Amino acid sequence: MPVRQLPEQVVNRIAAGEVVERPASVVKELVENAIDAGASRVDIFTDGGGRRRIGITDDGSGMTFCDLALAVDRHATSKLDDEDLLQIRTLGFRGEALPSIGAVAKLGITTRHAGEPHAWSLVVEGGEKSAIMPAALSQGTRVEVSDLFYATPARLKFLKTDRTEAEAIREVVRRLAMARPDIAFTLAGEERAPVTWAAALPGAAGRLTRLGDILGSDFRSSAIEVRSEREGVTVEGFAAAPSLTRANALGQYLFVNGRPVRDKLILGAVRAAYSDYLPRDRHPVVALFVTTDPQEVDANVHPAKTEVRFRNAGLVRALIVHALKDGLAREGKRTAANTDGSALSAFRPAFAPSFAPRPGNWDWRASPAYPARPMPSFDGAAAQAFAEPGQAAFDVGTPTADVRFEAQPSADLLDRPLGAARTQIHETYIVSQTRDGLIVVDQHAAHERIVYERLKASLAKNGVQRQILLIPEIVEFDEATVERLLDRAEELATFGLAIDTFGPGAVAVRETPSLLGKANAAGLLRDLAEHMAEWDEALPLERRLMHVAATMACHGSVRAGRRLKPEEMNALLREMEDTPNSGQCNHGRPTYVELKLSDIEKLFGRR
Repeated sequence: MPVRQLPEQVVNRIAAGEVVERPASVVKELVENAIDAGASRVDIFTDGGGRRRIGITDDGSGMTFCDLALAVDRHATSKLDDEDLLQIRTLGFRGEALPSIGAVAKLGITTRHAGEPHAWSLVVEGGEKSAIMPAALSQGTRVEVSDLFYATPARLKFLKTDRTEAEAIREVVRRLAMARPDIAFTLAGEERAPVTWAAALPGAAGRLTRLGDILGSDFRSSAIEVRSEREGVTVEGFAAAPSLTRANALGQYLFVNGRPVRDKLILGAVRAAYSDYLPRDRHPVVALFVTTDPQEVDANVHPAKTEVRFRNAGLVRALIVHALKDGLAREGKRTAANTDGSALSAFRPAFAPSFAPRPGNWDWRASPAYPARPMPSFDGAAAQAFAEPGQAAFDVGTPTADVRFEAQPSADLLDRPLGAARTQIHETYIVSQTRDGLIVVDQHAAHERIVYERLKASLAKNGVQRQILLIPEIVEFDEATVERLLDRAEELATFGLAIDTFGPGAVAVRETPSLLGKANAAGLLRDLAEHMAEWDEALPLERRLMHVAATMACHGSVRAGRRLKPEEMNALLREMEDTPNSGQCNHGRPTYVELKLSDIEKLFGRR
């Protein structure tokens, strides 16, 4: 078959396949055009998940007659200065959106520029343009898209249900609304009730207001402001405390120069910053905004413009990790049990009367609660004799649980953040009293975080101090595991764990970190071997070292089941107050639960 030039209509439909993937792509391109036009309000309406109709109205600058005539031609744009792709300061710049939409759908544009006597309208169907006609519109632009993909039936068959497509549109608008809190957005359609996000005030407060409106009040209450800046790159935004997590990474919103993007570099940096706070199967909720010189970032990676490339990717990653870690360290005492009401909601009455309807022939005398024999009757004297010892049983008694009460604490201890230790129950939990409530501390989880932070501090200064074992401990493994451990021997030595080969199927532990005291070297090494089996060379050295430190901290901390003296309990509370990130253990679990007096009074109906 000879080489030939494809017709323009076919070329446009092929190009449209890259830009217009689904109705949400159309909404994204049109709303970005409205934002670039300087709109202060954008209204979006959809029908049939955007398949039947999409309507976008804005109050932006609009287009003149000549601009409208060119706007639907391929690669015609007003957003590039001197054809320089390194100075992109707008969301759109490729000049592909309107001609691509017009090639696969019925496109109608009505627009009015301030310098025109009236509005103008243009219709494009399947790539065919109509004549430009006068129209009525006060200001801005109104774009109508109907019968999407009627010109490409194959693409139409791959669309999801109306509800699914409508949800994809909603997600696109949410991201754009988060990027521009200064613009009011309204999203309506047959698939949903109208949603309006009013324009917010400039600054961090306005941004948090918009994020709270979109992500919910739980994000607003747990949001931590983060900011970091260096070499002309600024990272700012809000990150949820470790108490608010998701089962996937869909709650992570990233923006570069006001453009919503999905970037693996940034997602990896977020994961690294939260590695010390969350369980492996949970993900944080963040909204981060990266601002840099347009010359330092390439937005022309993909026609959808959802991917970017940074000139100095290492700097951006370092700033994100620093900003998040700094913010989380400031709010390190927030825990999952204390910020979302889960502690209070966990307390429920042990029993409740049942009010279920009884069958008509039910005899209450047949109930198991009804005694089989008649109850004895008491006269006045007998009743008094029965009541006195019964009352005494309530007046004097001994605790049935393992509880040891301490003397009344001093006033200065009650004013400390974690209060004064009053008792230890089940040899696992410390109960302390504060001025306005009580706190229950998981002694193992709390001490685990303390040991972990000490290990990190020692590593940052001059290395972890070691203690030489009088008799090396021999631990047996299979040969593959031995090789894996010996390959990481240098990394383990960084944390004071010195190992050496002891034949083909064993490892000798010669030194352990002095910070761990009398650690179970065999158990520690087995746990480390299990973790290393999941590592690969792509995992950064820093992450691998933190895994080692976390495992060591777990083995070197106070175990559940150990009795503590009052002074030991108070010392642990004071160390928690002085330790960063003490609200969670290394695995992301809360270290303590706090109940205010007002919460306790609610439980007992006093409020």
